[in-house]
Amino acid sequence: MPSISPNHSPPSSEAAHTRSSWRSVLRHDVPASLVVFLIAIPLSLGIAAASGAPLIAGLVAAVVGGIVAGALGGSSLQVSGPAAGLTVVVAGLATQYGWAATAGITCAAGLLQILLGVTRIGRLALSLSPAVVHGMLAGIGVTIAVQQLHVVLGGSAQSSLIANLAELPAQLMAHHPGSVLVGILTVVILLVWPRLPKLRMVPAPLVAVVSVTAIAATFMTDVTRVDLPSEPLKELIPPTLPAGGPLELATAVLTVALVASVESLLSAVAVDKLHRGRRANLDRELVGQGAANAISGALGGMPVTGVIVRSSTNVAAGARSRASAILHGVWIAVFVLAAGAMLELIPMSALAGVLLVTGLRLVQLAHIRTLKRHDELLVYVVTGAGVAVLGLAEGVLAGLALALARVLYRLSRATVTATEEDGTWIVRIRGTLVFLGVASLVRTLRTIPAGAPVRVDLQVNHLDHAAYEAIEDWRRGHIARGGSVELSRAAFRAALQGGPGRRIIPWQHHRVVPEVDQRAAMLDGIREFEASADPIRPMMAELAANGQKPTQLFITCADSRIVPNMITTTGPGDQFCVRNVGNLVPPYGSNSSSVDAAVEYAVEVLGVASIVVCGHSHCGAAAAALEPSAQNGTALQTWLKHLELSVRRADALPDIIDPVTGIKLSAADKLSVTNVAVQLENLRSFACVRKAEEAGRLELVGLYFDIGAAAARLVLEREPYLVRADEELAIT
Repeated sequence: MPSISPNHSPPSSEAAHTRSSWRSVLRHDVPASLVVFLIAIPLSLGIAAASGAPLIAGLVAAVVGGIVAGALGGSSLQVSGPAAGLTVVVAGLATQYGWAATAGITCAAGLLQILLGVTRIGRLALSLSPAVVHGMLAGIGVTIAVQQLHVVLGGSAQSSLIANLAELPAQLMAHHPGSVLVGILTVVILLVWPRLPKLRMVPAPLVAVVSVTAIAATFMTDVTRVDLPSEPLKELIPPTLPAGGPLELATAVLTVALVASVESLLSAVAVDKLHRGRRANLDRELVGQGAANAISGALGGMPVTGVIVRSSTNVAAGARSRASAILHGVWIAVFVLAAGAMLELIPMSALAGVLLVTGLRLVQLAHIRTLKRHDELLVYVVTGAGVAVLGLAEGVLAGLALALARVLYRLSRATVTATEEDGTWIVRIRGTLVFLGVASLVRTLRTIPAGAPVRVDLQVNHLDHAAYEAIEDWRRGHIARGGSVELSRAAFRAALQGGPGRRIIPWQHHRVVPEVDQRAAMLDGIREFEASADPIRPMMAELAANGQKPTQLFITCADSRIVPNMITTTGPGDQFCVRNVGNLVPPYGSNSSSVDAAVEYAVEVLGVASIVVCGHSHCGAAAAALEPSAQNGTALQTWLKHLELSVRRADALPDIIDPVTGIKLSAADKLSVTNVAVQLENLRSFACVRKAEEAGRLELVGLYFDIGAAAARLVLEREPYLVRADEELAIT
């Protein structure tokens, strides 16, 4: 990590930063943009053909998506353009309204997207069940694959999946050897090329289309080829107002806007997982996508979305900024205007082959396995089948209805049993207990004889107020009739707040009532844990038998307010945790045997994939390091000497301002942030860490936890700056 120093000469520093940015663009973004441009051409043409749109409309969308969405969007590495996910929608609109009206709908959908982004509700699109989203994409993928199979076989696609399947036998009997050979060769190259390690850096769609185009141009004359207008700018179709009822048109606009938004936001989130740079601002991304759709529709182009195929290629090709996406749009525009005749050599069956494979890849086995593990496969299948057979809107609505029905079923699913054991009635309540299950609960409780001693074993994920009142009313009535009821009040309160796993309420209770017998409170907590540990006992037994296999070494402060497993939502066995005053990792050889041993054990023996150094706000160690006189001659002063480099670095930094609240971080908090970056440097003084990181087996991560806001932020080393979700705390 480069050292952090103040900007003594702002103009010179700004000029140096500008030169560095241009060098980065020339070195990384220009080559990446050329790679993306080369695969965007065949994909855009193929998607336009599959959608029943003019081929030039697909190229217009690619140009506008690259330049406009690339410049205005919130994801710096996402590439936008026409997407396979909207093929079915666009094809239906083009058939019903004609292309000019479809362009008008696209323009209106873009304006709606801008409104959604400006009002900051765009992220609600991510609230859709993953099973519904992946099912929707799978249904679209199957529809595209079957549709394009007809084109590969030399025919033309029908209007629906059922019609395509019905016509498939006749298509198989037809004789179009040239188109079939071109399509099969395209599919084979697309499947085989990525398996060739030394060659797969060159995009498979580019290799496939160029290869079969060359073969077709040399040996075949009976294949249908791309047909573009000789003067593309004069052939653009301006948008018109669609003819139809207000409700019908509103539904069309809303469908395009929502599908394009969901696909773009999901793609942006996926792209964030492929790189370590700045995270996407999803609301800004929605505004950028809306602007691109409004302009694309105004120019007669197709709808635009963020596209994961082009975006992942962009990241893999080494792009560092949004310049790559913008330049790829520029290259497409230049190529179409200057060398459009070359595109007319491409056989349509080659483009169909590309779309056939693309469609099939929307049905991902990894998603199916994950959804099956989480018992969501039925929603996925219903959504996918509904989209493929009934249509996009109908399929998604069917999937949402089923997902909602399953949620309601789970909310009402609670097991209540009452059994007599050694003269005491044991009432066991499991699951989620809300008002829907109150009737069954009351029926079971009424089977207990009056005057009997009762113990209630409450282990629920959630308890709503209706269920709470039902249990309380029964308890009071049973006691009034001479019985006794043993019920853990702490478990009762915790369940009412969200289940036994959420112990915030008991913590708060013990904090604000200092006269509680702490030993008794601890034993109470242990008993409550043991009583509610059934769900994790199989996991703990497996960990006991097979040993620990954590994926992360978490180094944080000994401060009692820091709860590593809660911050990272990890469970038993996931984290190897080291805590000390100030979350310090002294450089190797600093006579800090305990930390040295933990780092070496985690990397060399446990083989962790990441090391997280987590600092925090209101850190006592940071405050003590800024006022060392208070610890003269103490062991604490000796330990805090390891913070001296961090203090010097922090002193050299300008203020850190929270851009959301506008509040300047205190000197101690600024030191905590800087200290995290210094500890990441110190970790690299360990040979085992250095070697593992260079080999790609280990990732170092900086984290800053704001205690007051209960918010964790990444500490990135390059600036350094902090990131929390889509907001930033930056060194100004």
